[in-house]
Amino acid sequence: MSREALLETTRIADGLWRWTAPHPEWTAEKDRPGGWGRMVGAVYCEPTASKADALALFDPIEPPAGSPEAGKFWAALDRDVERAGRPIVIYVGNGYHARGALEFQRRYAARFPVDICAHADAVGRLGFEPTRQFGDTAALRTGVEPFPVEALDAGETAFFIRPHRALVFADAVIGAGGGKLAVAPRSWAAEGSEAGARYQARFRASLQRLLELDFDIVLPSHGEPALSRGRDALAAALEARAWGE
Repeated sequence: MSREALLETTRIADGLWRWTAPHPEWTAEKDRPGGWGRMVGAVYCEPTASKADALALFDPIEPPAGSPEAGKFWAALDRDVERAGRPIVIYVGNGYHARGALEFQRRYAARFPVDICAHADAVGRLGFEPTRQFGDTAALRTGVEPFPVEALDAGETAFFIRPHRALVFADAVIGAGGGKLAVAPRSWAAEGSEAGARYQARFRASLQRLLELDFDIVLPSHGEPALSRGRDALAAALEARAWGE
């Protein structure tokens, strides 16, 4: 019997990679209709904008400690970080995605300045204080533009990498396979009738605004990426049923 892969990497473009690894808090019951699978995605992006001077990591997560994949992963990332020779900004997409942010920061902080950046509303759930917080469209050293997503709880944020025409999502949008996307269901938002009313009134409307951006690629944390026609896929998802419904 072949062993389950614990690391998969995909080159999206020069200096832009996505990798997946098992989420340490995953259990089989989470992989139900409307839930999420064991493998989750993270993104590495080297600076391409003229004013950018840092590389970006989005919701980084490492393979299980001690596994062969972990050794290969850290060796490859160490080489890339050393080659780039730049400061690092770790973007955390919501309060549930602390994942390996502190581990990545500790690993590289002795050699490069390393910031962890999150929305102010995510801080209470992270379990640590990020070094920076951002507002609606503030760019921080990387040329990345954060866009808060309303009504999904805990500082949900999408990230626009303009030079690559790519959107990175934490939980708001899920890859449904075959280039299709789905929006997060009501069950992924906060509990209670008031939160439910906010989700119904604001969540899809908040995502709708992202269609004004010029993007073609969508890189979600959960599910498969849409590597072309991502804007069309998001527009279709906004008119369709939510994930698992």
